[in-house]
Amino acid sequence: MAGGERQAAGGEAIVRQLGRVEYVPTWRAMQDFTARRTPDTPDELWVLEHPPVYTLGQAGKAEHLIAATDIPLVPIDRGGQITYHGPGQAVVYVLVDLRRRGYGIRELVVRMEQAVIDFLAARGASAARRAGAPGVYVDGAKIAALGLRVRHGCTYHGLALNVDMDLGPFAAINPCGYAGMPVTQCRDLGIDEPVAAAGRALAASLAKTIYS
Repeated sequence: MAGGERQAAGGEAIVRQLGRVEYVPTWRAMQDFTARRTPDTPDELWVLEHPPVYTLGQAGKAEHLIAATDIPLVPIDRGGQITYHGPGQAVVYVLVDLRRRGYGIRELVVRMEQAVIDFLAARGASAARRAGAPGVYVDGAKIAALGLRVRHGCTYHGLALNVDMDLGPFAAINPCGYAGMPVTQCRDLGIDEPVAAAGRALAASLAKTIYS
């Protein structure tokens, strides 16, 4: 996606600070970037927020939207079930050529989860993975969702960290397909950090784990 503040991430990726952007145009821009990239195209990390939107993964089941809402539902091409994006959530899209990294998608998922765990640990919060449920959890409550698509060895989509947001819309879904799954956010853990600053720090943590 053209525009946005641009900076290098350890010489491996370009980080773009995009602010608050609509979901569908950003998704299409990720697809276009991935389709156009060559073996020499630098990786990019896109840091942003979205207006309120539910997204449903390619194998997702619409019945995981369990209550009527005015928030739009967008079927998309990542893995996973349904999740919610909204203001106060730091989203980082991970546009990475795995062929240059020397590891596969499962290892990338582990590294992305570790980036969130490290981000939270640096702020005094203990987080963990959960077997069979990609993402990051604090005391069983989900604080970060993760979903990717791989095309010709290159990834897009990424992860979303709940920073300081209205968690109410999660009550209308089974988050990531799990009925009754609690959700949490940085603010409720005593982490007082603006979403833009959290997004920048999360991108730095991702760059460290992805390119180590």
